[in-house]
Amino acid sequence: MKSDNDFEPIDLSKLPLHVAIIMDGNGRWAKKKLKNRIEGHKKGADTVRDIVTAAGEIGIGILTLYAFSIENWQRPKTEVNALMKLLENFFISEKDNIVKNNVKLQVIGQVWRLPKNVQTLVKELTAHTKENTGLILNLALSYGGREDILSAFKKIIKKIDRNKLKADEINEGTISSHLYTAGLSDPDLLIRTGGEMRVSNFLLWQIAYSELYISKILWPDFNKEEFLEIIGEFQLRERRFGRIAE
Repeated sequence: MKSDNDFEPIDLSKLPLHVAIIMDGNGRWAKKKLKNRIEGHKKGADTVRDIVTAAGEIGIGILTLYAFSIENWQRPKTEVNALMKLLENFFISEKDNIVKNNVKLQVIGQVWRLPKNVQTLVKELTAHTKENTGLILNLALSYGGREDILSAFKKIIKKIDRNKLKADEINEGTISSHLYTAGLSDPDLLIRTGGEMRVSNFLLWQIAYSELYISKILWPDFNKEEFLEIIGEFQLRERRFGRIAE
């Protein structure tokens, strides 16, 4: 059992329930190192492992990682294929750790667009961990925020057409319950690595009141210490949700 001092500078009693991360900078890291972009993605996968472990250790409830966007399908085929292979290897190599650490795996996005072998691994591991009670690891794969909202509205319209829902009954809760993240709380904290100042079509509905933190560190160089520092900085902020300060 770790004490609070093991996780300085954070207060374990004031953790964000849900942290979302835009993992940016793999390609730039590889370029700086004069390496192939794929090497940057491989190093980034190591960082995923470290941050998932750190989040579980400190008691974060939900960790959502932007692993592959809808727009990423437009990248060169060789890079997309390599990324899919990395995904496959991740699910295979990390299965035992995920199970051992009581992690519950969930995946959001157009999973049907992933290669069949990756879809099978996703289905197997999500089913195998669905009763786990520790960290919820929520991977955004083939995900786009606008598509998420569009998909939700299509589901709602179908219910209206089938007389299962009335238009005047629709509220924010209705929309939230039809998003890919249905059943999960909205992110309290959104971290973006790599220094870019944009949200890149990620969880557009869900981050309405999220605290934002932009780290200049490229994702392959991101580590537990930086993660804990950001959590500590989050704990110093006052979240008002449109209200005045107390």
